[in-house]
Amino acid sequence: MKQWKKLTRDPRSLERYRESLTAHDKPIHSFLEIDPVLGSSLSASDKSGPLAGIPFSIKDNIALEGFSYTCGSKILEPLRAPYSATAVKRLLDAGAVPAGKTNLDEFGMGSSTEQSAYGTTRNPWSLEMVPGGSSGGSAASVAAGLVPFSLGSDTGGSVRQPAAFCGIYGFKPTYGRVSRYGLAAYASSLETIGILSADLNLLRRVFSQIQGPDVHDQTTRSSTPLTGNSDVPTVAVLSRVEGLSDEVQWGYDQTLEAISRAGWNIRKFDLASLEYAVSAYYTIAMAEASSNLARYTGIRYGLRSEHAASQEEMVRRTRDEGFGQEVKLRILLGTYVLRSGFQEQYYVKAQKIRTLIKQELQGIFNGSDVIMMPVFPVQAFKIGSSGLSSMQQKVADRYTLLANLAGCCAVSFPCGVASGLPVGMQLLAPGMADELLLDRLEELMRYLPGVTLPKPTLAEVIHD
Repeated sequence: MKQWKKLTRDPRSLERYRESLTAHDKPIHSFLEIDPVLGSSLSASDKSGPLAGIPFSIKDNIALEGFSYTCGSKILEPLRAPYSATAVKRLLDAGAVPAGKTNLDEFGMGSSTEQSAYGTTRNPWSLEMVPGGSSGGSAASVAAGLVPFSLGSDTGGSVRQPAAFCGIYGFKPTYGRVSRYGLAAYASSLETIGILSADLNLLRRVFSQIQGPDVHDQTTRSSTPLTGNSDVPTVAVLSRVEGLSDEVQWGYDQTLEAISRAGWNIRKFDLASLEYAVSAYYTIAMAEASSNLARYTGIRYGLRSEHAASQEEMVRRTRDEGFGQEVKLRILLGTYVLRSGFQEQYYVKAQKIRTLIKQELQGIFNGSDVIMMPVFPVQAFKIGSSGLSSMQQKVADRYTLLANLAGCCAVSFPCGVASGLPVGMQLLAPGMADELLLDRLEELMRYLPGVTLPKPTLAEVIHD
């Protein structure tokens, strides 16, 4: 961290950083906007805050005053954020310096960062591969050594999956631990702001700064950190894990071996509701997306179609021109399940399954400290038609979306490298057990090889 603090100590250093950041990011395209000089003017970087002088990136669906706020969509291309999100403001108050805004799947709807209106982000490990999504730009910016940490958002795994693809840590806090004020709404009951970093200690420091109640977000709450069930941790694992690629299966086995070497107790369980989790999740997420994205009409802000004879036609044209195909699909499906006569058949049933999942997981946590699961059934896949289809990506979210449906905390971590690409697993813990979860992960990482990122940090490049 000393190199990063030195890097952003004065205006000349910031200008060199901006030039180097722009050049090094060009083949990756993790950023949509780069301006650490402007970011420094927002930060309390002249003070001795706990994160003073440390640069970070921010997913472009999280507000940062004066910067773009596109959500990866053409419909918000003209918008500049008039304020900063609470999580961002708390980092600024701690002295951290925002370097810029990162690319994402449009409104967070995707698992590869190919759905952005502003181009595809590439994985620093291999430019032919996706970085994951929807926080792919945030993950790639960290994995490429451009920033030491980044803020993303996690609605169904959008922090953890790209972190796994890029060989770093991705933390989704308990719903309500971090304010969502300033996070553009996609599926409000599922999403939370998360943290990506290659440094677990730094991730913990960032979380300690951004967590806590906020008067702007009534879903936030005070917390009393939970403790483990016993002195020897117990980890729960699925009795049967299917559909993993050879490389991910290897990573899963490696993690189980590490758990055994750590002396933890292993408890196997079955999750009957897992079969229905994907259907329930996407029903709820699409319904909430339909409602939340109804505000983008071109009347008050954002894109406005200029080729319309009436207000109704203007709204229709604006939404048609501004939204991408994936967003349109989810809005249409969400509107369908919310129609009179269909709510009971689809939306209400999905909520009942959500309750069942939450109850099942709580039952498992009653006898376990954490649950260990895969993040995604495959490693980073190829960009374009030779990769996974949109439907395949949705089905593959089955392990990550459980934490969002239940509102509990989860963290993905690198467990090794196979076939030249990182492999990631995840730990889940009960709601409000965030500190315990990170404690357990820190213990476990002593028995795992971890991952050495493919490039030095930008701070090292500049100083050399």
